[in-house]
Formats: sequence, structure tokens, C-alpha cells
Amino acid sequence: MKILIILVLLSTQVMADKSKDLAHVVYVAAMQIDDGSWCFKTSVKHNDQGWEHYADGWQVTDLKGVQLGYREITHPHVNEQPFTRRQCEIKIPVEINKVIVRARNNTNGYGGQTVEVDLNNIESTKYSVKRWDF
Repeated sequence: MKILIILVLLSTQVMADKSKDLAHVVYVAAMQIDDGSWCFKTSVKHNDQGWEHYADGWQVTDLKGVQLGYREITHPHVNEQPFTRRQCEIKIPVEINKVIVRARNNTNGYGGQTVEVDLNNIESTKYSVKRWDF
């Protein structure tokens, strides 16, 4: 029994350490503009360590994983965490009501915390949405 408890504690610690290596989306502000496209202002948290390991982008996908937009991050943000960057002119088909925003880093790729955004819901604790009133 003691060995089982020790193994569980060790595996929990390993998973927590691995999580620090991943890029996490912590907040998303989505705004539809007058041409029907969207701007996403996304806050990402990652343990950037310099050019060798940093969050290098985030993407907006539909629920099937099809990429609708991508924002490249071109440099590390070692002393700016979390950091927020915007990407506009993201075309989302009218029949899509929910999207997923996920971040990546240049070492491990995707895998951190994502945010699912309901484009018909004004806000939640993880996002806000402003729609253009056509």
C-alpha cells in the first residue's frame, strides 16, 4: 500500500512538471468585426526559457480540429507571463458556433490547457465574445 501511494505521488509530480513545459491558453477575447471575420486576443502562459524553449504560437480550430486561424509568436516572453497577442481576419463559417483556442511551444508542440469558446455566449470565466450586429 505504501508503495502504491509513493508511485501515485511520483506520477502526479511528473505530470505537474510536464505541465510546466506546455503552453496554456488562459483567456480569450473574441470579437467579430463588420466584415464578418473575427479578431482573437489570446493570453498564453508558458515557462519560456529563451530561444531554446518558448511558446511560439496559438491557433483557433473548429471542434473537429480544422484550423481556422493561427498566430505565430516570433520571440520568447521570459519576463512577460502570461502574454497576450491578437490575430484578426479569422474567417469562421456561420454554421460554426464553438471553437477551440490552443497554444503550442517550439519544443513540445500542442498539449496544454485549451479554451473552448461558444461564439453565441457573451462571456465565461475563460473568455468573452462580442458579435457584430448585422
